[in-house]
Amino acid sequence: MMTFIMSDPSKTHVRGAAPAALPRQALEALAGTGLASLVERAQWLDALDPLLRQSLPATLADQCKLANVDDKNLVFLVSAPVWKAKLRLHADVLLDAAAAAGLKARTLVVKVSPPAPAIPSGNGNAKPLSEAVRDSLRATAQTVSDPELRAQLLRLAAHTRSSTDGA
Repeated sequence: MMTFIMSDPSKTHVRGAAPAALPRQALEALAGTGLASLVERAQWLDALDPLLRQSLPATLADQCKLANVDDKNLVFLVSAPVWKAKLRLHADVLLDAAAAAGLKARTLVVKVSPPAPAIPSGNGNAKPLSEAVRDSLRATAQTVSDPELRAQLLRLAAHTRSSTDGA
């Protein structure tokens, strides 16, 4: 038998970083656009996520995120197939936590969504532009009508091997 103790969600301590509150002015600006209900649902899911994940082991809770809830399904995203298999082993725990939170979901759906690749910083060693690429940039600059774009293309084409490899 499992026992769930529900407390004030604003005072509940859960794993993971606390979500940043959306500024009130932003919500008011969205009110007239029809996007307010979408933002409110996202905020509700964001608040529900830690309540459900707190019933999981810490290592597993850190690898999953609540994606959606409807009358039938509780949908979680994980970063790799191994976490999908582990989360499915805890389906009963999550569905019991969802029922305790007043949700009607009866099925756990787990989807693998790999994290977005890291954006490389500009600090790495850039390959120098070949002469053919520089010629292509110069030729393209001659066909562009926008003077700012033309100037940028010519500046890029002017980079020599020594200026791009730090020598």
